[in-house]
Amino acid sequence: MAAMGELARPRALFLAGLAAVYIAAFGSLYVQIPGTAAGTAGSGAGEPGRSREWGRGMRDRHGGMEQSREWGRGNRERDGSGAGRTRFSLARRAQSVLPLACRVYSRFSRACGFVPRSIPVLPGVPRLIRVLSLACRLYGREGLLPARRVLRLSGKGLWEQLRDVPTLLWLGPRLGLDTEQGMELLCLLGMLAALGALLCDCLRDCLVFALLRMFYLSLYQVGQVFLYFQWDSLLLEAGFLAVLVAPLRLLRWGSPAWRPHDAVTFWAVRWLLFRLMFASGVVKLTSRCPTWWGLTALTYHYETQCIPTPGAWLAHQLPVWFQKLSVVATYVIEVAVPVLFFAPLRRLRLFAFYCQVLLQVLIILTGNYNFFNVLTIVLAFSLLDEEHVGRWLGRPRGRQGNGWPPSLRSVLGTLLELCTYGLLLCWTVHYFGLELDWDKKLLDSKVAFTYHEFTMWLRTVTLPLVGVASLSLSWEILVAMYRCACVRGCFWKLWATLQWAIMASATVGLFAVSLVPFTYIEHESNGKLWPGIHQMFGAVERFQVVNSYGLFRRMTGVGGRPEVILEGSYDGHSWTEIEFMYKPGNVSAAPAVVAPHQPRLDWQLWFAALGPHQSSPWFSALVLRLLQGQPDVIRLVQTDESRYPFHARPPTFLRAQLYKYWFTSPSEASPGPAPWWRRQHVQEFFPSVSLGDPTLESLLSQHGLKDKPPVRRRAEALLPRLLSSVRRLCQPVSGPALLWSLYLVAATAGLLRALARRGPPPARHKGARDRGERNGARGTEGTRGTEGARTEGTRGTGAEGARPEGRQANKKKK
Repeated sequence: MAAMGELARPRALFLAGLAAVYIAAFGSLYVQIPGTAAGTAGSGAGEPGRSREWGRGMRDRHGGMEQSREWGRGNRERDGSGAGRTRFSLARRAQSVLPLACRVYSRFSRACGFVPRSIPVLPGVPRLIRVLSLACRLYGREGLLPARRVLRLSGKGLWEQLRDVPTLLWLGPRLGLDTEQGMELLCLLGMLAALGALLCDCLRDCLVFALLRMFYLSLYQVGQVFLYFQWDSLLLEAGFLAVLVAPLRLLRWGSPAWRPHDAVTFWAVRWLLFRLMFASGVVKLTSRCPTWWGLTALTYHYETQCIPTPGAWLAHQLPVWFQKLSVVATYVIEVAVPVLFFAPLRRLRLFAFYCQVLLQVLIILTGNYNFFNVLTIVLAFSLLDEEHVGRWLGRPRGRQGNGWPPSLRSVLGTLLELCTYGLLLCWTVHYFGLELDWDKKLLDSKVAFTYHEFTMWLRTVTLPLVGVASLSLSWEILVAMYRCACVRGCFWKLWATLQWAIMASATVGLFAVSLVPFTYIEHESNGKLWPGIHQMFGAVERFQVVNSYGLFRRMTGVGGRPEVILEGSYDGHSWTEIEFMYKPGNVSAAPAVVAPHQPRLDWQLWFAALGPHQSSPWFSALVLRLLQGQPDVIRLVQTDESRYPFHARPPTFLRAQLYKYWFTSPSEASPGPAPWWRRQHVQEFFPSVSLGDPTLESLLSQHGLKDKPPVRRRAEALLPRLLSSVRRLCQPVSGPALLWSLYLVAATAGLLRALARRGPPPARHKGARDRGERNGARGTEGTRGTEGARTEGTRGTGAEGARPEGRQANKKKK
């Protein structure tokens, strides 16, 4: 039975990591809901299908930049005088928010019983509750894309509405909530449930993860273009797998920590990781992007990605030969290494695990991709085993058969492992033409195959890879069946077999359905699938159970990073640029570090710069809300109102200019602080408009954003009043401050729990030990006295001194 728990710790890591990702997803969305939702000018009958097309068209694009004019003197003065003050104010706010976490944790931990009562309760908890009420800026009544435009009443019944658009927000009117308040409630409940699952093992239950997925799916259905990212789909699919992987503890107290069939469901996580990484590597070549085929993609990537970090500027300065070698390493990690996910040798799986972690950590250091990279690492926990995780925790479990001389099985495994590494190295050298140039002291590389050869290879290996995965799944199912047969007791054996049959059937069905989006990378293989699988996929597609992936398909912005810069004016002649918190604007401002928060408006502005403004209908709504001076939308631009140049009065005119940005090089000298960027004006992106301008009105009407919002009903129910009161307490705190406050709560909880477990034993134990030492000392003295009595016994003295006292002494005599 010991073998049954070989994946208990990796499974626990996966569930805890997924809970942490859910915190980032719900918290980041919560601080943006009002502005995003309110941004459309009304509650018009929005077309969800059209919004979904906006997102699809943008998913495959990937950034670019260029050189520019000097930043205006007024903006420089504002940055120079206000930047330090702003940073201090934000830091002070964050400092006041963090103690709240400790107070919440103190009360929560006492209720759970794992923290000593002597821990002091820190003040400041209400501050975090105020932070949690900033969620309605994107989808609120006065936001950019009001969520209510998706949930349009059509006279259908509740079940028909849930069938068409599966979201819990249909239940809002029954609770006295509008769509915006319903989204706030779902975000709050999601954050609390995810934080509880991260803190308490007992809450890492399949019911809790089912609720978390229902909440996020409900938000996804109305999120429109701001939620149509691949990592949102990845989180929904991983959340569905967590429902199968997590145990059922809330309804069955004392249930076993590990079940015989859990290796089968946990295998599905490994299959998801394989589909993600393999497809991401293949699409780079199937797109025929010249930068990926020329191995020069990373010479543009660091400056053209959505929101780079300061580390991206440093990586951009690396020599070209190293950038090309990095692209080769990316291909190896994403195309060749994922095959080792199904290797029978654990050391090959561990090698694949650390390759994936290395890639994701490098991406985290050079780009702000919110929770995506952390989620990928969480999925990679499926490659670990109990022994390896135990070494991390300092509690390794010894493996049998490690003596000398090694067994034949160990020798063959080592040889197979070395052959795999050698084959991987030879494959890399051959297909990427690696040559060491001793004169130039560099390692040159180039693609040594053609597009036709690659497509033929892909057509050859796609279905065999499906076969390898099928064999791996079949092995896990057979092993799980054997473990069910090893369960003691006839009743428990039948119960374990029934669970195994249900979970194995669910995993096989999920694997079969996932073949449809997986084979999108090779259309001929997709056409060979059984038609019934396509029908099954069509039935579950709206629930986001399985999805297709393929990140960084094309490298855009080769001629410079396009960037939209908004400008406002009171007279139409003197224009002031509007600086965003995270996206590049001011050439002297350092790139931001915002992960795991995702500023979705900044991301969509990056997409908008890749085409005309007509391809981003929400941009007209953004212009309208800024002209109206809507506070919720302004907080999406700048959390600190003092940094927004029109905080006193909204601008009369607004326009947008298109620039191209590039990273500067260390050799570029400039007076004053060294700039991070250089830029060049390209053209006008959006014409100058004002409120009531015919151009703006026409664009709003064309995109269905013109209708007036319905009159807000008076909040008479308890729940709407509670949400409204929380909203009134909110203050402009940034998304990263909120998320890191919650993570500080979790980290503090884990630290205190570890200290409580490793603390000194209770006082009564210490007293007992002291009494034992005193008794031992007395026994020693008695022994000495007895020896003395024996010595003097011949003289007839000291006989009474040697006489034992009490019952214990009489027993010793006898």
